Amino acid sequence: MRFTINIRHAVLNVVGVLSVCLGVLGIVLPLLPTTPFILLASACFFRSSPRFHRWLHEHSLFGPIIINWQQNKAVSKQVKQRGCVFIVLSFALSIAVVPHLWLKSLLLVGLVVLIIVFLRLPTHELVANQQENH
Repeated sequence: MRFTINIRHAVLNVVGVLSVCLGVLGIVLPLLPTTPFILLASACFFRSSPRFHRWLHEHSLFGPIIINWQQNKAVSKQVKQRGCVFIVLSFALSIAVVPHLWLKSLLLVGLVVLIIVFLRLPTHELVANQQENH
């Protein structure tokens, strides 16, 4: 029984680490989403490693995103703005690099769809982050 638990924890830790890596890559690569991978990593670490789970939740970039999503099923305005900038930049780079017009067109359509979906995510600001509390 103990051996089965150790394998389960090891697999969850590997999936969690891979998810964090993919989430970080998703910051700069088009069509690779950051938030779902970070949320998956959080779920894996919750079940396998309290230390990694705590690290992820206390991380200056990922922690507030995870907590806001878990509590409110929403993202902050800052995450939306930063996300839009990175989405546009990464797609613009990809469009500039690909040689074929049909690929450029496909990437442009993907950009428009992704931006529309991303901008439709609910927005929620934490009270502590609002200007009147400073």
